Amino acid sequence: MTEFSASHDDPFAPRLAALAVLDDRGAVVGWNRRAEELLGHPGAAVIGRPAFEVLVDPRDLPTVTEATANCRRAGGWFGVLKVRHRDGRLIEMGLRAHALSRHDRVREWILAGALAADLLEWQRDRAVLDGLYRRSPVGLVVHGPDLTLLRVNRAIERVTGVPAADFRGLPTGCFLVADDARKAVDRVRQVMETGRPLVYSEQFVRLERDPAQERVAMVSSFRMEDPSGRILGVAEMIEDITERHRAQRRLALLDQAGSRIGTTLDVAETARELAEVMVPHLADHASVDLLQPVTRGEELAQAMAGPVVRVGACSVGAQQPGPPHPEGEPVEFGPDTPQARCLAEGRPVLEPVLSPDWFSTKGHQGAHAPDLGVHSLIVVPLAARGLVLGVMTLWRSLRPDPFEADDLTLAQELASRAAVAVDNARRFTQQQQTAFTLQSSLLPREVPDQSAVEVALRYLPASAAPGLGGDWFDVIPLSGARVALVVGDVVGRGIHAAATMGRLRTAVHTLASLDLEPDEVLSRLDDLVTLLAAEQEAFGERPVGEQVVGATCLYAVYDPVSRRCSMARAGHPPPVVTGPDGQAALLDLPAGPPLGLGGLPFEAREIDLAAGSLLCLYTNGIIGERNIDADIGLSKLCAALARPADELERTCQAVVDSLVPAHPSDDIALLIARTRMLPPEDVASWQLTLEPAGAARARALTSAKLTEWGLEHLAFSTELIASELVTNAYRYASGPATLRLIRERFLVCEVSDTSHTAPHLRRARTTDEGGRGLFLVAQMAERWGTRYTREGKTVWTEQSLAGTLT
Repeated sequence: MTEFSASHDDPFAPRLAALAVLDDRGAVVGWNRRAEELLGHPGAAVIGRPAFEVLVDPRDLPTVTEATANCRRAGGWFGVLKVRHRDGRLIEMGLRAHALSRHDRVREWILAGALAADLLEWQRDRAVLDGLYRRSPVGLVVHGPDLTLLRVNRAIERVTGVPAADFRGLPTGCFLVADDARKAVDRVRQVMETGRPLVYSEQFVRLERDPAQERVAMVSSFRMEDPSGRILGVAEMIEDITERHRAQRRLALLDQAGSRIGTTLDVAETARELAEVMVPHLADHASVDLLQPVTRGEELAQAMAGPVVRVGACSVGAQQPGPPHPEGEPVEFGPDTPQARCLAEGRPVLEPVLSPDWFSTKGHQGAHAPDLGVHSLIVVPLAARGLVLGVMTLWRSLRPDPFEADDLTLAQELASRAAVAVDNARRFTQQQQTAFTLQSSLLPREVPDQSAVEVALRYLPASAAPGLGGDWFDVIPLSGARVALVVGDVVGRGIHAAATMGRLRTAVHTLASLDLEPDEVLSRLDDLVTLLAAEQEAFGERPVGEQVVGATCLYAVYDPVSRRCSMARAGHPPPVVTGPDGQAALLDLPAGPPLGLGGLPFEAREIDLAAGSLLCLYTNGIIGERNIDADIGLSKLCAALARPADELERTCQAVVDSLVPAHPSDDIALLIARTRMLPPEDVASWQLTLEPAGAARARALTSAKLTEWGLEHLAFSTELIASELVTNAYRYASGPATLRLIRERFLVCEVSDTSHTAPHLRRARTTDEGGRGLFLVAQMAERWGTRYTREGKTVWTEQSLAGTLT
C-alpha cells in the first residue's frame, strides 16, 4: 500500500491494478495476485462464483446494478464503488470495466480496480501536471541530458511567441541573444552535473527577436532522475519578474538617493551626488546643469532660461566618454533643445527612441549627446519652491531598453528631492557669503604702513563649525613710530559673535588712539564687554546654556626706538617670542581674567626685543584642535618659529602647515611680527630745563638737526611746533622736559614733561594775549595728540616728509 501510494504511475497500469475477468453472466473467471492482495480473496475462492455474491454488499446492490446496466449499454464504465473485503470490510475503489471479445464470440468483461485514495492522488498529480503545461503563468522548461529542449509550457510559448511544439529538440538557450544563451547553458549544465538545485536565481533575459527589451526572470532548477538514479534532464521554473524587479530597483534607488544626495550644504557637491546616483542604475550618462546664479548662491529671477553651468556629470565606465562639457564649464543650449524647453517651461521631456539623425535635425542641435550610441533621452527640471534651478539630462547608450514613463516618474522624484537639497545649499551659500562679507569687512583688509615691525597675517575660518567666528587681529600704528599688535577671540559663534568682535575691534582702535597702556586698554575693554552683556540680557538674547558675552584678548605695544615691548593679556594664550638666535619660547606673561568678568585687574609686562625678533600672537584654534594635545601644539608652534631670518610669509605658512588641519574645527587668527629698530641717527633727544629760554633752545636744536637731516624745508614749521610745546610745558609743568625728533615715515616731534594736565585746542579771541599756540600746532602738523605715562605725558606731532605744509 505504502509503495503504491508513493508512486506517481497510473494506478490502472497492469502491474499495479487489481484485475478480475467476469463472464457475461457476472461470474468471476479470472483473478490476479493484486486483487488478492487488496481484497483478501484467493483466486480459488472466487473463480466460478458470481461477483455480486462475493464482492458486493447487499446494501450496495441497487448502485451496482445500475452501474452494470450502464456498462452493458455503453460497452464500458468507470467510477467508484465500495467492494467487500474477505473480512467483511468495505473498501472504496475506483473501477474501470470494458468488454473483451474472444475469438469464439463469447463476451467477457475485464474489470480493473485501484484504491480510491491512490486513484484520487494520481488524478491530482495529472491535473497538476496538466496545469503546469497548459494553464500555469510560470514558465516550465524541460531540458534533456544532451542539453536539448524536451518540452516547454504555454507560458514560455506566450513569452517567446513560438508554439510549444516547435521547441522540441532545439538546443538550450535558443531564441535568446548569444550572451544570455551562454549563461542559460552554463546554468543548466551546472545543475545537471552537480545535482544541486538552483533556487530563486535572478537572470537577465533578452530574446533574439527583441534584444532591446530586457527582462528579468526568477529561475529555479532541479535535476530529474528515474528510480534507478539515471539522469533524465533538468527542469526549470521560470517566472517573469521584470516589473517587480524594476519596482524594487526604483525603491532602492529612492532609498539610496535619500542617503547620498544632500550630504553637504555645497551646491556643486549636491549636483555631483545626483549625477552619481543616476548612473548606472537608471542611465548610462547623466549631467546636471544649474543656472549660474544658483552656483553663486544668488537669488533667482523668475523664469530664467540661462546661462547654465555644468556642475555634475557621470558616465558608465572609465572608458566611456562623459558628457561633452566638463564640470564647471558654461553650457549653451539651443533655443529649441529639450533642455532649453525644460528650463523655460519647467516641464520634463521624454524621448524614448532617438533616431540616428535626431541630433542633427532642427530644434535638437545643441542637445549635447555624450556619445554617438545614445538612443534614449530624459530631461527633467530641478525645481524647488516654485523656481527652476536647472536641468538634469539622462541618456542611454549601452543599455538597449529605452526610457519609459516609469523611468521619467522616478527621475522626476529624484530631481525634486535633489532640487530641494540644491536650493538649501544655495541659500546656505548665500548666507555664508553674506556672513563672510560681514566678517571680512570687520577684519583689517591690509597691514597699515608703519616702520616698527614687518607683519604676516593669516585668518582661517572654521570649515566644520556653523556660523561666524569672533577671532580678530589688528596692527595699529601709534605715535612715536610705535605700533600696537592685537589678537582677540570672542566666545561663541554666529552673528552675535561677529558683531561683538566688530565692536571690540572698534573700541581697541579708539583706545589705541588715546595711547593708553596695555593693561589700561584691557580694563576699558572689560568694561565694554560687561556693558554689552547687560544689553543682551536686557533684550533676551542670551543663548541657552552659554555666557552672554565673553572674549579673550592680547594687546602689545612695540617701540622701535627703545626696542621695548609692553604686553598684557586677558585670558588669552601667551605669545611666542623668537630671538635672532632662533630660540623660541612662550613668554611668561600674567594670564589675566577673560574680558567680561569685571572687577579683576590686568597686569602688563615690558621686555626688550632685539631687532629681528619674532613675536607670534594667535588664537587658541591653532593649538586647540581636539586631536592635538595643547603642549604638543605649542611645541610644534615653537619649532615652526625657530628660523627668524626666513621670509616672514614662508614662516607664517609653515606654522599653518604644521598645526592647521585641512578642515579646522575652530577659527584661527595668526599674527607674526618681526621687530625692527630705528637707526640711532634717525632719533634725536634732548633734555631741557623749564626756563624762559627753553623755547629758544628748542628752536635752535630743532633747526640744527633738520639741517643735518636735509629737512630744511620743514625747519620753520617744526621750530614753531617745538617752541609752542616747550612753552606749554614751561607754563603748566614742573621739572625738566624732553624734546625728541624722530625721522621715519613722518617727522615726529615730541615734548614730554611730568604733568598730567592735558592741553586743549581752543580758538582764541582777538583780545586774548595767548591761547593760539596749539591752534598753530594743529595747523602745521598732519596729526597731533597726547599720550600719558605713569611719569607724566607726551605731546606729539607728525609732519609729512613729502614737502612743506602750507
